[in-house]
Amino acid sequence: MSFRRLRPYIVVGLCLSLLLSVVLLPNFTNAVTPTTATVSGTSLTQGVRQTLLDNGLTVLTKEVHTAPVVSVQVWYKVGSRNEGAGENGISHQLEHLMFKGTTERPIQFGRLLSALGSQFNAFTSYDETAYFNTAQRDKLTALLSLEADRMENSLIGSEQLKSEKRVVISELQGYENSPGYRLSREVMRKAFPSRAYGLPVGGTKADVEKFTVEQVRNYYQTYYSPDNATLVIVGDFATQPVLKTVKETFGKLPKQGKRVAAKPTVNTNTKEKTPIVLKQPGSAALLQAVYPLPDAKHPDVPAIDIMDTILTGGRSSRFYQAVVESGLASSVSASPVEMIEPGWYEINATAAPGQELSKIAQTIERSLTQLQQQPVTAEELQRAKTQLAASFILGNQDITSQASQLGYAQTTAGDYRYIEKYLAGVAKVTAADVQRVAKTYLSPDKQTIGFFEPTQTSDAANSTACSGRTVENFNPGKPVDPAELAKYLPPATSATVDSKQPLPEQFTLKNGLKFLLLPDKSVPTINLSGQIDAGNEFDSNQKAGLASLTADNLMNGTKTQNALTLAKKLEDQGASLGFGSNREGVSIGAQGLSANLPVVIQTLADVVQNATFPADQLELSRQRELTSLKVQLDDPSALGRREFQQAIYPSNHPFHSFPTSESLKSITHEDVVKFYQQHYRPDTTTIALVGDFEPIQVKALLQQAFGKWQAQGKPPTLAFPPVSLPSTTERLNKPIPGKAEAVTYIGYSGISRRDPRYYAALVLNQILGGDTLSSRLGTEVRDRQGLTYGIYSGFAAGINPGPFLIQMQTSPEDAAAAINSTLALLKQLQQQGVTAAELNTAKRSITESYPVDLASPSNVAGITLSNAVYGLSPAEIREFPQQIQAVTQAQVKQAIQELIHPDKVVIVTAGSNTAAKGNR
Repeated sequence: MSFRRLRPYIVVGLCLSLLLSVVLLPNFTNAVTPTTATVSGTSLTQGVRQTLLDNGLTVLTKEVHTAPVVSVQVWYKVGSRNEGAGENGISHQLEHLMFKGTTERPIQFGRLLSALGSQFNAFTSYDETAYFNTAQRDKLTALLSLEADRMENSLIGSEQLKSEKRVVISELQGYENSPGYRLSREVMRKAFPSRAYGLPVGGTKADVEKFTVEQVRNYYQTYYSPDNATLVIVGDFATQPVLKTVKETFGKLPKQGKRVAAKPTVNTNTKEKTPIVLKQPGSAALLQAVYPLPDAKHPDVPAIDIMDTILTGGRSSRFYQAVVESGLASSVSASPVEMIEPGWYEINATAAPGQELSKIAQTIERSLTQLQQQPVTAEELQRAKTQLAASFILGNQDITSQASQLGYAQTTAGDYRYIEKYLAGVAKVTAADVQRVAKTYLSPDKQTIGFFEPTQTSDAANSTACSGRTVENFNPGKPVDPAELAKYLPPATSATVDSKQPLPEQFTLKNGLKFLLLPDKSVPTINLSGQIDAGNEFDSNQKAGLASLTADNLMNGTKTQNALTLAKKLEDQGASLGFGSNREGVSIGAQGLSANLPVVIQTLADVVQNATFPADQLELSRQRELTSLKVQLDDPSALGRREFQQAIYPSNHPFHSFPTSESLKSITHEDVVKFYQQHYRPDTTTIALVGDFEPIQVKALLQQAFGKWQAQGKPPTLAFPPVSLPSTTERLNKPIPGKAEAVTYIGYSGISRRDPRYYAALVLNQILGGDTLSSRLGTEVRDRQGLTYGIYSGFAAGINPGPFLIQMQTSPEDAAAAINSTLALLKQLQQQGVTAAELNTAKRSITESYPVDLASPSNVAGITLSNAVYGLSPAEIREFPQQIQAVTQAQVKQAIQELIHPDKVVIVTAGSNTAAKGNR
């Protein structure tokens, strides 16, 4: 992946013209183009200190005192690139085993990290394996102790490997459910036949099944060595004492054995050029094309990334205009993958209904030829540079992201300062450079292309109802004793974190539009979250999908601007604005640099008041929705949730409706306009704004933008009929052709966010299944039995009562055993309750991880909005930890009695046909 792609998204979006920002608000900072100089004002590398320990460990420290949290990450320079014959997936397998405990702490590390309130994760990629922890600052020493421990002492025995092999195979089979994954695997194998990059990072089932303890242990001892790792610490700490602790913990670790350096080989790709064609069960037709690229440190990388942004950077991009706006494809994307060895450029497209993949391929090729033959315009070049530069600021607002960017640069490029060099290179890219790299790397003779042509869609799949009874002869082991857990926890410092979270200022316009403003000067950005009460709950079964179609078409034009004009204004500044319909409202999300706030607000105001819904764009949106529906019906997770929801809620309940091809095709232009006029109202809209702004100025801007928005009469209302529990266990199986893995949902209707039992339910759920590595469900079904890659539970508590549900992914042959085990655990919980130690550990885990949520401005905007929408006090954002700490064991016992019903559940399993074969 390229440096700008480290974060999971690139912000592209919206802005206002300089003229409007001056006219509307004379004192507001004029919009500026974020150049490298702007980025350097919030430099990721400023203040970074690099330390090299005697054992070769690279340590990067950066003090950031904007929130009382720290991120501790360990990046190992090993990934699937380092795997030999018969070892595909061993890096990934080892990553799993790193959570199984150490010789000094023989306990699931997920439980230890959760007990510290850390938000943790890990990943394996082609070039690196990384471990992430972000927690309150007083947990820093404990996190360092744990990471140092598992760098040298991880338990890699036959018992651990056996159970975790099953988990990894479950994960791999889950990937097999995706036609896109299967297509990519074949394309990459053909593109890189003699290189490790051509094999899947997760590995193959055949190789994973053969891994031996000695093989994995040798791999661990070879690559998990201080001189092959980078420790990154970013956050609220003092450098000198922390470096002393690092030397005391990591400094004593010895270097491991010598490593054989991987040999970079450039793939000339002179193979036969016949396209790969997969004809298998699936939903939509897919295209993937791959072209070889140089490595991450090559001087062409900035120009390649600019080229990619011109091709894919938002609605105004060349690929979008050529294949999506033309109606050929429902989606198109691309990404340069630049790594330690020469990488590749990857293009993906999903065909619109009835469109030929060959025609999409030809259109993409014409776009590339045009790029090679004609220089890009000055407007395109500047827009791409702006988007890239802004994405670094917007993508690194929180310390976890900042630490990840440093770790990635150090591991892949060998120099954390490469980020600044890269951005300087981006600023210097010329139109001629873009044309040159397009000619050099995207020529047709270097292309590997593949087509996925579905042979059967899941529309033809039938539901199968079972007897509703399961053979429950499983006895779960005793819950892990928190006292046992406490034995292995490193001590945390005694420093307490006093929450001084500022509260949002509320104000309401005369038309009823509610705003919550929370200034945050830590980074020069703004984050907007909003909701309009115009969501899917207002769909009828006959017109299901109407709310989504309306929301999806808001940006397709207003009375004064067409879709492309809107897009260019936004994308010229590297900001974003988007709408999405969900079960209880239409969500609004926007991000941008603080100087662009006027354009964010004015564009939002124009769209919600003056959308025109052009007929041609509406039809294109309908076709995209139909494609999306096919994909959902072919996805066990999405189909299972749909069937689960409809089994719980009766047909007259607002939560029952889901789009069908018939309902989507029946929606008319008149339906959309009428829905918009009825439901898009100021008095049902709430907007939260967090960022670098002055409230007085922003209030004036909001008044001018939204003050004239008016609505007639009272807002539409809905009746929510009561939902009863099933009288007994109900089973439903939904087979989907061609699937290797099953997804199961278990549950029933639950509670709302304002239910007085909510906080007790949250604590209860943390114990039961709030985390797949530290909960009872995870400990038993995943860790001990190895039946699932992931298992979670949760109360989907919204404005109205949502479901309590448990979700798990299993091999089809393991589904029945996993279901039986889960139901037995629910009965155990019902009969035995929870211990005081479990209660205290769960409360501590929730409350101590909460400051990490508040360390991200975008998260704060979302939390602020949710609290307002749910009708909670503005002080809830500050008081939430106290609400959790106040939960008593008696309240949890009551919640178990009233909310846990193992004999009255709906069970839906979607996926492979074998998942429906019954119980064993």
